[in-house]
Amino acid sequence: MRTPQLIATLTLSAAALAFAAQANAESLRLAPGTPPAHPGHTPLFTSFQDQMAEKTGSRMTGSILGTEVANLGNMRNAVTSGLADAGMFLPAYFPADLPEINLVGDLSFSGTNSQAMGAAMTDYIVNCADCQDNLKNLGVVYTSSHASDLYQLLTTEPVSDVDDLQGLRLRAGNPQYSRWASSLGASPSNTSVGETFEAISQGILDGTIASSADLISFRLDDVITHITTIRLGTYHSTISHAFGRNTWSRLSEADRKMLAESSSLSSALATQRWAHEMPAEAEALARSEGIEFVQPSQGLLDATAAFAEADMAQVIADAESRYGLENVEAKLDQFTTLVDKWTAIAIELDNDPEAIAARVNDEVWANVDFSTYGVQ
Repeated sequence: MRTPQLIATLTLSAAALAFAAQANAESLRLAPGTPPAHPGHTPLFTSFQDQMAEKTGSRMTGSILGTEVANLGNMRNAVTSGLADAGMFLPAYFPADLPEINLVGDLSFSGTNSQAMGAAMTDYIVNCADCQDNLKNLGVVYTSSHASDLYQLLTTEPVSDVDDLQGLRLRAGNPQYSRWASSLGASPSNTSVGETFEAISQGILDGTIASSADLISFRLDDVITHITTIRLGTYHSTISHAFGRNTWSRLSEADRKMLAESSSLSSALATQRWAHEMPAEAEALARSEGIEFVQPSQGLLDATAAFAEADMAQVIADAESRYGLENVEAKLDQFTTLVDKWTAIAIELDNDPEAIAARVNDEVWANVDFSTYGVQ
């Protein structure tokens, strides 16, 4: 006689548990700010989305927003307003908001190993009190960084020597690339990466200082005719998944840790895609379409090396005079030490993305108190 009552009780209990699980469910709006072909979308956000669902038994899920909703240029407003819970943030787009991160993110020419640069940025920013103050004032929480392959010159005319750069209008993605272009006689532009194709096709730009992967990510193979195979360092001034402070604050300590560690893996996978897989695909595409590869002259290589050495003084001067940063040389030395550290680790681990992410989690996130990180 008690069976119906027991069944009813169990049914109510199951319903209550289901309601509680639904109430605790979290669906996050994720904004890569880049098209699906770009590594900043796939795998940076697709793998992040997968990890959230897998590690929480689908209690936490993510929906990816298109560039028509949030792009790289308006990502600050998208994340801080809550339109997106997390998005890819490029500090170089917001120099006045994140000068401490841009101090080291601007050192493109220091990059020789892409996985090392992403890991060094993560290690530096997480432990940089001044960087964290900038982020707090902006209203975002840092997770990890990823990095590009070594940038090259993608142009509409051959460039092999310094003379070929005179007056050439080039998109430059950060201040150091702008200074390099200016120092060698070119005219840099801060055109958004998403607008590069249109600017080149309309003749507004003659090319871009960029990853060869942009041939695929932004279809530049339709407008570029030459690639100068000069090694211009990495683009590593990235926040892979910048969380809005309000979103981060409502998450549990365990979820914050899970998201930080998931971000590390997604960043390493994105770096693998951007720096190792896509360049080979881009080269094959370029050769199939008749894009010419141009070797840089020794004069161009020497001028570039001289610029990189002399530019450190400019980096320090700008940081101190324009943004009022303190202890600049010590910060640059610290970052350089971390680059050396993570370069050795990346070589030791043969640039394996999963192994590098695991090391970042062990050496960086394992030392973070997630009860306070990003909320105090």
